[in-house]
Amino acid sequence: MSTSSAPRPRVLVLFGGRSGEHAISCATAGGVLRAIDRERYDVLPIGITPQGRWVRVADDPDQWAITDGHLPEVAEAPERVLLPQEAGAREVRVIEPGLPAADLGPVDVVLPLLHGPYGEDGTLQGMLELADVRYVGAGVLASAVGMDKHFMKVALAAAGLPVGPFATLRGDDWDTDHGGIRARVQALGMPLFVKPARAGSSLGITRITDLTELPAAITEAQRHDPKVVIEAGIVGREIECAVLGGRGGARGRASLPGEIVVTDAEHTFYDFEAKYLDEAAVSLRCPADLPAEVIARVQDVAVRTFEAIDCEGLARVDVFVTEDGEVIVNEINTMPGFTPYSMYPRMWQESGLSYPDLLDELLQLALERPTGLR
Repeated sequence: MSTSSAPRPRVLVLFGGRSGEHAISCATAGGVLRAIDRERYDVLPIGITPQGRWVRVADDPDQWAITDGHLPEVAEAPERVLLPQEAGAREVRVIEPGLPAADLGPVDVVLPLLHGPYGEDGTLQGMLELADVRYVGAGVLASAVGMDKHFMKVALAAAGLPVGPFATLRGDDWDTDHGGIRARVQALGMPLFVKPARAGSSLGITRITDLTELPAAITEAQRHDPKVVIEAGIVGREIECAVLGGRGGARGRASLPGEIVVTDAEHTFYDFEAKYLDEAAVSLRCPADLPAEVIARVQDVAVRTFEAIDCEGLARVDVFVTEDGEVIVNEINTMPGFTPYSMYPRMWQESGLSYPDLLDELLQLALERPTGLR
């Protein structure tokens, strides 16, 4: 007598998107498509083009890798892929010009590998909540707060977590209150980091050492976001810690921390080129060489940061560790880079959880999590 095995959960792997981090999202997806356990999961890869169209894409990890400086991109296509349009429905459909809508089959969970606005900031999460579709990672509020460096710092400070001094500019603040902004910024000291409030992958960030550099730095940041955060430079080691949601209501789990060391003098900080295009410019050390008590402090701050914004699933918490062992939160990233070489999976690898097992854990967390308010 033969027995049939239970069907594999169907995972919609979603990547690309409209943000400036489109290529990084594609590279993340390449790593995931290569590592996901095909014996446990049925995979449906869907890309979002830079213009925002959802399309079917190749299930080919090599196509989505960053190679020789080439940044991958989801190509435009005449078709449109549609999520379920009502709560309780699970069918994904595709519409092609001149043809009736065709079913692509039901989906059990979405793995949203989008970075930046229109994907990591709560907008996509809200869409999935409306459709009552399970998904990996943070919900609407945590995604939005984690994406916005201004409100992230406000929330973390309110929770008693240490954050560095900063100032926020909106829209035309620089033009309408030049003197006031200059005074606020000058009080922060030098150097300063001028950042888009709602961007990642170090896009649009400028390090300045003189106020004469501020207008150009603001202009560069506002190429990515009209809202700008200006942070006081903190002297310390750049340490990262990966957090993974707990099972059954348990607290989040923290990995061993890792450290980023910029070794090329051309890069004054961990910018986009150092992250993705110039591997020789940085050294990624995992685990970080820190005393046991400092490691414990970093892990505690990372989990508390995760909890402070009501995060779920996963996050990478970036901190500074000062010479006297103080831990200061830089930011939380609710959908960190996920290539096999990214710090988030590397930190879990060093903590005893392999890349494929980490993906499995994230998918199981999402499948076990109820939809709707929680």
